Amino acid sequence: MDPFRDGWIWAALALAVGVPVVLVTLTEIIGALQRRGNPAVGPLKLLRNWVVPTAALLALLAFAFSSPADQAWVRVVATVLGFLLILLILSSFNVALFATARKGSWRERIPTIFVELARLILVVVGLALLFQWVWGADVGGLIAALGVTSIVIGLALQNAVGGVISGLLLLFEQPFKIGDWLDTGSVVGRVIEVNWRAVHIDTGSGIQIVPNSMLSGSSFRNLSQPAGVHHASTTVKFTTDDPPHEVIRLLVEVADSLPMRVAEQRATAAYSGAGSYTVTLPLQGPALVDQAMSVYLAWLWYAARRRGLALDGDATDPIAEPERLESALDIVGPTLHLGDQERELVRSASRLERWGSGEVVLPAGAVPSEMRFIVEGRVRLCVEVAGGRLDVGWAEPGDYIGQTALTREPTITTAVAADTLTVLVVPLATVDQLVRRRPLLAQDIGRSIEVKRKLANEALAEAGVVRGTLAR
Repeated sequence: MDPFRDGWIWAALALAVGVPVVLVTLTEIIGALQRRGNPAVGPLKLLRNWVVPTAALLALLAFAFSSPADQAWVRVVATVLGFLLILLILSSFNVALFATARKGSWRERIPTIFVELARLILVVVGLALLFQWVWGADVGGLIAALGVTSIVIGLALQNAVGGVISGLLLLFEQPFKIGDWLDTGSVVGRVIEVNWRAVHIDTGSGIQIVPNSMLSGSSFRNLSQPAGVHHASTTVKFTTDDPPHEVIRLLVEVADSLPMRVAEQRATAAYSGAGSYTVTLPLQGPALVDQAMSVYLAWLWYAARRRGLALDGDATDPIAEPERLESALDIVGPTLHLGDQERELVRSASRLERWGSGEVVLPAGAVPSEMRFIVEGRVRLCVEVAGGRLDVGWAEPGDYIGQTALTREPTITTAVAADTLTVLVVPLATVDQLVRRRPLLAQDIGRSIEVKRKLANEALAEAGVVRGTLAR
């Protein structure tokens, strides 16, 4: 027998030379792609390590040794090769469609479960065709039986399956993500978990479980989209006797003083008629809405009564009672060195004010036209620095703020109400008269200004901040 005439020797030589060349070439390509971090390395490794050797073995069996195709061991190798080719094709499609997907594209948003289900279906169909082609198996009956079984199971579990499908659609579309705030109409809160069946929403008072089928079948609002400033609105009422422009000015001033407000935007207020006003607050995110509204309405209550405006139809304030003023004079009398005549002078010209916790009573840099003496509560004294406020001291009952009114200079520190605060407001003209009558008061105020300037400079030095204006 002549091996060259039969042709099997040529096939063997081709395998002996071609397979190593292909393997070496693939190894070089894989090394180059690995250095670049290319995801195509995975399919190429499968091709080099498994597909090429298995294909060479099948070719050797089928051609070099002229093994009959109906032999069991040839079919086994052909089946293994077919399975490896299916995996290679699926791996290649995965790299082409998903591994290189741009961030935010539809390919990047497809949930993994969809990809896995599609891969499973393709593997099953591919194996069925492979067994039919290699082994001659009749898979038509099996596929029909599986189809009928799937229909029966689907009808029996249509409600549960419907919820799962709704969850998968939500995962695919991604109208919200973990951490977003949703308003479904009946539930408002932050999304903390999304699964196939339901969305878990933290409402602040518990976890609300909302089925996916309910969300997919109705409209809802994603309060976190678009990203950036979140606008929250509320409605307040004053009496129709209050001048609308004064009320609007008050509403905006209080809203702009909120620490939750976006610094670059101002609040807005509009008159709706019949004493009703709509206020819109630009906040740093929907998570701050409840806190911002609570603080805003509390501060507005105090501010409205300081202005004599009737929030919710009531402008009365218990601190206007005469006995409250007398008690306040008892507290601040030693600080002001009050005698009987001076006490009457202060009583006739002064008034009491109340401030809510966190309100700025006197900002830094303002030139006061009156002094405030603390009757109840405490005041934080701080300086403005990049990123917030730096505490430099406290003012207790009997102390005073706004003492630079006497020297007609800007204030050094910002005075913030540490809790509910009551102060006695004394006009500058009255303070001037007291100073002329009591020279010790002028000395006390001068020392207080110097102490606060020193405290502010020391606090800024510790924080590594240099501010020349405080050295004046």
